[in-house]
Amino acid sequence: MHERERHRIILSAIQEKPVVTVQDIAELTEASEATIRRDIASLHVQGKLRRVRGGAEAVHPPQLGNLAARPFRVSESINIDKKRAIARAAVDLCEEGDSIIINGGTTTFQMVHFMSARRLQVMTNSFAIAEHLVKHSKCNVSVPGGAVYRDQSLILSPFDNDAIRNFYARRIFIGAQGINALGVMESDALVIQSEQKLVRQAEELIVMIDSSKFAKRSSMILCSLDKVSTIITDDRISDEAANMVTDAGIKLIMVRPAASSEKEDTTSVA
Repeated sequence: MHERERHRIILSAIQEKPVVTVQDIAELTEASEATIRRDIASLHVQGKLRRVRGGAEAVHPPQLGNLAARPFRVSESINIDKKRAIARAAVDLCEEGDSIIINGGTTTFQMVHFMSARRLQVMTNSFAIAEHLVKHSKCNVSVPGGAVYRDQSLILSPFDNDAIRNFYARRIFIGAQGINALGVMESDALVIQSEQKLVRQAEELIVMIDSSKFAKRSSMILCSLDKVSTIITDDRISDEAANMVTDAGIKLIMVRPAASSEKEDTTSVA
């Protein structure tokens, strides 16, 4: 990852929580801790952050009341090849004229790049997805009412009387913070409340996650595995995780991320 991109991720990450550790940033950027320490030192000299023991903090700390979910701009370039391959496989599941729901997230956002020629009925709570599809596709796009959370590019409402209840879809596509035998996990109560409303409006739940998410945990469960129809992930998934998915009766689709000049391989496991 280029230095400029690492700096952008670091500056976004310190707006997510008061202090971010070197280890946290190294995981986000897949760079060495020594590289991250040099980046933090450089940004500290530029006055863009404050270097603290073991990490960095914002010059202007993030305001309280923000969502716990990671900001969109922090995550959008992480594992991008895997996200693109997963998104392509997700769009391949859609038939012309289908009604679908796309939950906000950086993996689900990648679906828009394969939808330009499609004519689908789309409900999304993602400001970024809605904007892109309106400008660059033939899809009919609906959004629920609510407040726009700029950092996550989400439109969320705590109320039940929004547009979600009037839209019914064949499939809903969602990402997740993590997944294990207990179910699909998320990090914010308001996000979960919105996603559960969306999930109720669809016949099938499709979870789109890269293989690293099987090793991650969160404090909140969106739904149990028996609610999931299909999981799309990359081919780095462990045998243990793959067995967990198939033992739960979930269809597993594995994709192999490819270079831009190649087409991704897709494998289905019943």
